[in-house]
Amino acid sequence: MRVLVTGASSLLGGAVACRLQARGDDVTVFQRRPAEVSAQGCRQLLGDVTDAAAVRQAAHGQDAVVHLAARVSVTGPWAAFEEVNVDGTANMVAGARAAGVARLVHVSSPSVAHSGRALVGAGAEPADPVGASGHYARSKALAEQLALASDGPALAVVAVRPHLVWGPGDTQMVGRIVQRARAGRLALVGDGAALIDSTYVDDAAAALVAALDRAPQAHGQALVVTGGQPRPVAEVLARICRAAGAPPPTRRVPLGVARIAGAAVEAVWAFSRRSDEPPMTRFLAEQLATAHWFDQRLTRALLGWAPEVGLDEGFARLRAWYAADPRR
Repeated sequence: MRVLVTGASSLLGGAVACRLQARGDDVTVFQRRPAEVSAQGCRQLLGDVTDAAAVRQAAHGQDAVVHLAARVSVTGPWAAFEEVNVDGTANMVAGARAAGVARLVHVSSPSVAHSGRALVGAGAEPADPVGASGHYARSKALAEQLALASDGPALAVVAVRPHLVWGPGDTQMVGRIVQRARAGRLALVGDGAALIDSTYVDDAAAALVAALDRAPQAHGQALVVTGGQPRPVAEVLARICRAAGAPPPTRRVPLGVARIAGAAVEAVWAFSRRSDEPPMTRFLAEQLATAHWFDQRLTRALLGWAPEVGLDEGFARLRAWYAADPRR
């Protein structure tokens, strides 16, 4: 297929583009800054999903789209999230329709249906912009609703929600955890016993490619993707730290205290208009202290997919990546 991948400068976007290119698809990547995958033979277009004309041009001549481009942050004004995540998705849907694209895989997030309560063996509940916590989750919930509403005979749309994607080179989950651990600022919220699912980047990329292939059968669905190996938060944090040669967290902060601190920090960041990542937010406190793992039976049945990289293998690869370059 001729496939357009947006947001290919991200860890997951790059992995998806490389996987498609390796199997023989004609891949075009579209993002704001140069992506490493252009060196793998992918055609590269620089642009922004907020630019409707640029999106239409990028979609021209494509058979399918994997839409990963998004603003991913725990802080920032609502308008910034709305512009990229909501309006950018609307531009992508309109561009795909105008170009006669037949398949669209919209990359969403489990946070679109997470109101703060524990998720234990949960399915892909409907996206809920009202109940979702924080600007990122709310904007992604609106974007997913918009994308799925465009599903129809001419455009098969699948929304995929990869959960906590990580791997070598990850600057979101792994990078932030290691940075805080090395600075002595990483603590457990609650007792660290809450079970959480995560997804190794290669498995997440394979799931998105499977969703592209199975779009005619799985269209109209929202599917959560995970590695299917829930582990306590404390164990996950400790194994990431050990892989990077950083000290695992030993301090504990009660959830109530973390929520109050998160609310205060959010207020300070909003008032001062800071753009750096805060040490705590209410959403982060909830993520670190409540269980969130998912029933994968429907996802695997519809996509004909199953994860191949277990946690032990994933952490071994992460350890080798850090060991290969001491500057990391």
